[in-house]
Amino acid sequence: MAPADQLISVRQGAALLQISVPTFWRRVSDGTIPKPVKVGSLSRWPQSEILAVIERAKAARSEAA
Repeated sequence: MAPADQLISVRQGAALLQISVPTFWRRVSDGTIPKPVKVGSLSRWPQSEILAVIERAKAARSEAA
């Protein structure tokens, strides 16, 4: 069985991307970052989805070069 994908908070996601929390929410609104998983009233993101955002940005950078 594969290990569970850790759910991270908005602050952890913003820190991982090195952006502010308001910018993180703007990127969620524009679709750059996926919408959160709701756990009760909490918003959480699978860490793999945030890492995928970084990988997409790296791929786009390579294509533009």
